[in-house]
This record gives sequence, structure tokens and C-alpha cells, in this order.
Amino acid sequence: MTRTFKLTIASAFLAGAAQAAAMARTTSVKLAEGWEFSRDSTNWVAVTVPHDWAISGPFDREIDKQTVAIEQNGEKTATKKTGRSGSLPWVGEGRYRRKVHLDKGVGYASLVFEGAMSEPEIFWDGRRVGEWKYGYNVFEVELPAAAGEHELEVTLRNLPESSRWYPGAGLIRPVRLVTGPRCGVATFGVFVRTPALQTWEADVAVRNPDGIAVTISNHVKEGNGPYKPWSPEEPNLYTLITEIKDAASGATLDTAETRFGFRTLEYGCEGFKLNGKKRKFKGVCLHHDLGPLGAEWNAAAFRRQVRKLKEIGCDAIRTAHNMPAPEQVAICDEMGMMVMAESFDGWKTPKCKNGYNRFYDEWWRKDLEMLVKVNRSHPSVVMWSIGNEVPEQWSEMGFRHTKAMLEFVHSLDSTRPVTQGMDRWPGPIKSGIAGIMDLNGLNYRLNYYSMARDASRSGIVLGSETASAFSSRGCYYFPPDAIATNDNPHPDGQCSSYDVEYASWANLPDDDRAMQEDNDWVVGEFVWTGFDYLGEPSPYDTYWPSRSSYFGIYDLAGLPKDRAWLYRSYWKRDGRTLHIVPSHWTFPGREGKTTPVYVYTDADSAELFVNGKSQGVRVKAKTSRLDRYRLRWNDIAYEPGELKVVCPDGRTASVRTAGEAAAIKIEGEPFDKRDDLRFFEVTIVDAGGNIVPDAAIPLAFTVSGSAAFKGACNGDATSLEVFTEPKMTTFHGKLVVVVKGERGTLKVSGGGFEDAICHF
Repeated sequence: MTRTFKLTIASAFLAGAAQAAAMARTTSVKLAEGWEFSRDSTNWVAVTVPHDWAISGPFDREIDKQTVAIEQNGEKTATKKTGRSGSLPWVGEGRYRRKVHLDKGVGYASLVFEGAMSEPEIFWDGRRVGEWKYGYNVFEVELPAAAGEHELEVTLRNLPESSRWYPGAGLIRPVRLVTGPRCGVATFGVFVRTPALQTWEADVAVRNPDGIAVTISNHVKEGNGPYKPWSPEEPNLYTLITEIKDAASGATLDTAETRFGFRTLEYGCEGFKLNGKKRKFKGVCLHHDLGPLGAEWNAAAFRRQVRKLKEIGCDAIRTAHNMPAPEQVAICDEMGMMVMAESFDGWKTPKCKNGYNRFYDEWWRKDLEMLVKVNRSHPSVVMWSIGNEVPEQWSEMGFRHTKAMLEFVHSLDSTRPVTQGMDRWPGPIKSGIAGIMDLNGLNYRLNYYSMARDASRSGIVLGSETASAFSSRGCYYFPPDAIATNDNPHPDGQCSSYDVEYASWANLPDDDRAMQEDNDWVVGEFVWTGFDYLGEPSPYDTYWPSRSSYFGIYDLAGLPKDRAWLYRSYWKRDGRTLHIVPSHWTFPGREGKTTPVYVYTDADSAELFVNGKSQGVRVKAKTSRLDRYRLRWNDIAYEPGELKVVCPDGRTASVRTAGEAAAIKIEGEPFDKRDDLRFFEVTIVDAGGNIVPDAAIPLAFTVSGSAAFKGACNGDATSLEVFTEPKMTTFHGKLVVVVKGERGTLKVSGGGFEDAICHF
């Protein structure tokens, strides 16, 4: 029996008879080591969980090749799509097993799976004890609490045509063993909220199968205040201690700790306010994969993403289009990143033949309940999303689904608004959905923003998905004309880093920025996307090889594209953004040809010089969509040498023509001592230390000491090189090597250069 008690600052008491339990604390331990994995139940290999069985490849165009018309892209005729779900071998069945020991005196035991891709079935000593369907969600399976050693087995099944992107495969997120007394705090049973900045309230769900009379008390570990508020700029956190005691004897039966932050949310006609201060979301959408790690969750890799996003002024993440990993949200709490916690990419009407539509009727309540209960005490979570571009949004059925989900989420958490990403405007207005949402989220469709505001209850709208711009790091095409396209814009499978190419259903980043800047009732944006991700390789859905996206502000390796500085120039106006596009000045064979130059800066004007000769001053102007936020010199004749830009305040930036490749350079990225991974940026440089932008050089990696090679990525969406082998070719002179371990040596060899060595 589980009961929930509402507690406001003080304690709540229950009367009755009591029996004290032997244990006084529920514990949760990751089951990381000791697993074996098999695809055929015969051949087993030792693995560590989290684990993605497909990330080692190889890439194959025949894997999950889908013949489909993508409605979201406006397609009417089905065509063969290669690479849509990553071209990695994720389809099929897999099995995991390990031994689990339960100590004597355990009154309660369960397994918490934070993500199992997909359709997991759980067996304990050969007996089926639980299942789930949605591979992205957290779920708990209660176990018989018998002392001794037990056999745990998990079976998983991934059907073809069940995803629009790379979903990963396996136990992709941590598995935890929860043990404790029979009477105790239920898993995810504490809900802390802050109705005011110096006030907290808590609901506590108690696991109490014996009906023991208990008292429940809460206190903040860090004292009684005054409390500092949580915000992206100052992510202050506190710990609530919950104690369950025997009402008769006073003996402690269980204790639990819950991290939370003091913050208030307001959404209304005045916009969005955090802690009473108006602000707009400077957000990005993120898929769940972590580049060369695949869907295997890793805290270090996600911390790296957050760190890079904050460097350009980003303050919010949309977990597109699924439930986030619990540690992902905890990291957002710690590092200061607001979260739109999303649930589904589809409801009952399928986008993919074997998608979530198969489970919707039976499972949507269970899935939403876990999403909310797992994440509702986190201060970083500022809204819930019940869906993304669901086909039902224009229909009466969609209205019924929306209303039911809204009411259900509100019953679990009334402190946050509920939104969804809607793209089929004016359908949501005609169906009535736009009139009942707490917050209307628009995916693109700038021409419907005003209509969506007028139809809304709040008087505001959110850019729940914006831009969908395409670019490949270091690729430049001439002339850099603004192109809206869905299909094969260039013969080499790349996109222009002049940041002028975008999907036909979308628009330039500049257009979204103007909409937000000119209208107070637009409360911000979530750019599609923060990082490139595996699968969904628009605009090359029919091109091979192409197996990952081009949408990211950062590429799949986590290296910034030029667009990172465009967003930084208006998200982080700190007087430090100054970036030249092209990011190099090495174009052999273009001598004398027109080679436009853009500058991304928070300054309003700047002067450009080619080899010391002024090319004139440019001033930002609202008269042109591309000149409002960029400084452009469109008539520059290329000549080798130095390209330099100077701002009125004296800031300068420059790029120089590179000579022949001469050396390998290794630079380690910032490292958090809590992390188990290190990231190293490897660059091919000339004798003067300049990047050689056309260098495509095969390199090999050797890691020694207590560390080990984990993976590598060059950010090239058309590369078929395997991430997990210690070799890779540089893409436009760069790649990233991932190493597991705190201490060791990385050696990079290749190209006929002297080995580059980095001790860490």
C-alpha cells in the first residue's frame, strides 16, 4: 500500500499501532558492472551498463531503409530513405543478464530502469516480474525481497520502422537496485515545490504494506534560510531530508534526500517570469544520443554539451522528443539549464509504422505519470510537453487526447504549464487545442504566431522548435544564396557553413530572432538543434552515404559550427563575440574570385581588412533579413594572406591562409573530476599553427596508463568510419577523441607527421 501525504514546511502525523523495521534508510545503487550481453542467447560477452549494442556498427544503408513520405517535410510521394534511423544495427533482439545479491534484512527491493530500448521484459530467477514498452522512460519493477544471490535477465526488442531517428539499442541508461525497509519513502515519492522564494512545500508518498502508523517530517539540510533562488545564472540547490518514524516508538524507519531549488514561475500576458523577472528562453532541442557514444547515457558527455551550450548563452533545453534521463535533469539543476521535459513524438496516429501508436491507448497515462513523478522536484524543469507535431493536432480526436493529457499532468503537478510542439496551423485553432493549452508551442510557422497568440489562454506563444538550418562545419559554397530545400542541395552531401541553408518547412535563424525581438508576447525559442544527432539526415534523406543530421549548432563531435557564434552574438551580449565566416582563409584556386565574408558579433558595426587594405565598414540594418544580425561583405575578391576584422571598441579577429600540413595538435577540453570521460580536440596545423582546413588525414590513436580509448568522431555526416575503433580521418582538419579514465597518455599518429602526445 502506498499513500501520499501533503506536508507544508512542518510535519504531518498518523496515529495507530506500530512495528519498527530493521533498516533505517532506502538505498539506490547503480548496477554498472557484471553484465553479460547476447544477441542470440548463446554467445555472451561482458559489458558495462549503460550500453548501446549498435554504436560499434558497422554503418549499412540497408539497415531500416524506409520507403516513406515524410509528412513533416511536406512530402506527398514515398521515396526510399537511407540513414533515416542512423544506419547502425539497432533493429532486433538483445538480452542482458547478471547476478544480483540481496542482503539479509531487506524488506523492500526493486529495480529502476532509467531507459531500456525497447519493449523490455524483466525476469528474476527465471520468473517474469515486469515489463514496459517505451524505451525512453523510467520504470520500477518490485522484486521478491529474499536474501541471497539471484539471476536477473532483461530481454529487449527493436522493430524496424519504429523510429524517425537513431534510437539506440540496449540498456541505454543506468539500472539501479533499490533496497530498504518495508515501510519507507516510495521511489520518486517526494515532490518538493516552492510557491514563494522563501517557502517550500512537500508531498511524500509512503510505501507501507503493513499499515504501520508513522510520523513524517521534513527539513532542509542547509538550514532555515534565507534561501538563494535557483536560476540559470546562479543554480543554487538545497537538500530536503524526509524521515519516516514509527509513531509509537519514535524509531526511524526510513530517510530520503531530495535535491531542489527555490524558484518561482509565471506565464501570462506579461510574458515568462523566473523568480519575478521577465526573460525569454534561449533554448535548443536535443535528441538523446551523445554522438560517438550513441544512445549510451554518460554524465560527462552531457555535462560537456551543457558547458558548450552555456558558452554561447543558451539557457534552456527541450528533451526532444522523449523523456530525459534522470541524471540529465539533475545536471541541468547543477549547471543552470532550464528544461522543457518532453514525452512523445506521436500519439495514436503513427508517424512510423511501428511507433508509439502501438502502445498509446494502454500506456500514455503510465508514461506521463513516470515523466512527471521522476522530474517534478527538479527546479530546472519549467514546463511539460505532451507531444511533438502529432498528426491529431487538427482533429476532434486530438482535442480529446490533449484535454485528457492536460488534466492528467495537472493532477500530478499544477505548478508548471503544459505545452506541445504544434506545426499544423491553423489546425490547432480549428480543433480547439490552441484554446486549452497552457502555452502554445509553435514549431516554425512564423506567419501563424499572431493567430496562435490570439487563440491562446495566456496571450503568449513559444517557439518550441525554430530554425532547422543546415550546415556542415568548414564547408562553404559560392555564392552563399539563401536556400530553402529538402533534397540534396550539393553533390558532396554537405551543407553551407555560411548559415543560409534551411529546411523548406522552416526559416533562417535570423527570422526567428527578429520575431522574438520585435514581439514581447513571444517568450523565446528552442532551436532545432543544439548538436547534430544520429539519423534524420535532412536534406539528404535519399543520399548515401549520409547517416546523421546537419541541424546542429555544434556538430556530432561537439565542435562548434560557425552558427554557434551567430547565436552567441545575440544570446550572450557580453562584448566578446567576434567571429569571421569563412572560419579560414584558404581557398586555393579561388584567387580573384568573389568570396563573401560575414562577421558574427554583438557589435553593431565593424571594418574588414584584406592584407591590411580596408574593405569598408558595415553596419547592421533592419532593411535586410541577413543584415539585421550579420555584418556582410559580399564583394570580396579572394587573395591569400590575412583576413582581419576590427570593431569600433578595438576588438579584433583574424584568419590566415594556411600552408602545407606540418603537425598534429592535441588540446584537452575542460575536465570535471566527477567524470569518467575526457575529450581531446585533434587538429592538423601548418608550420605557423594555423588549421589546415582541407586536411583529410587518417589518424590512429593509442591510449596508455590507467585510461582506455572510448571513441572518436570527426563531425562528418557522410563518414562511415566506426566510432569505436581507434582510427579516424580528420574532417576539415579536425576530430575529437574520447578517452575513458582520469590518468594516462594519448598518442595520435598519422600523415607522416611526428606523433602528437598528450599526458593527462
